[in-house]
Amino acid sequence: QVQLVESGGGLVQTGGSLRLSCAASGRTFSSNAMGWFRQTPGKEREFVAAINWNGGSTYYADSVKGRFTISRDNAKNTMFLQMNSLKPEDTAVYYCAASRTTVASRSRVVYDYWGQGTQVTVSS
Repeated sequence: QVQLVESGGGLVQTGGSLRLSCAASGRTFSSNAMGWFRQTPGKEREFVAAINWNGGSTYYADSVKGRFTISRDNAKNTMFLQMNSLKPEDTAVYYCAASRTTVASRSRVVYDYWGQGTQVTVSS
């Protein structure tokens, strides 16, 4: 059974940092691009960051560029999202996803596997 499990979410004050992890099991994703998305109640799930299969290319939403860093460790089948200078508007459930392609993408439609999500709350 393929699973993506996020961890590292929590409550943090404005300006603080969190590091999310996404651990994959059931198969290796070392040849697949992966990404992070987030969702708040009543809104569509939105793109946050993506990384290609070997970590050589990354993409970020404008709203997080310069504050968030996506990375991966293929040997451990794990992906990370380092979030710095957090703002209240970053509050959301964060989801990791694995793509069916090697190329990083902002589009949800290419991601076949999704985690259950981890809550990030930034207090003002």
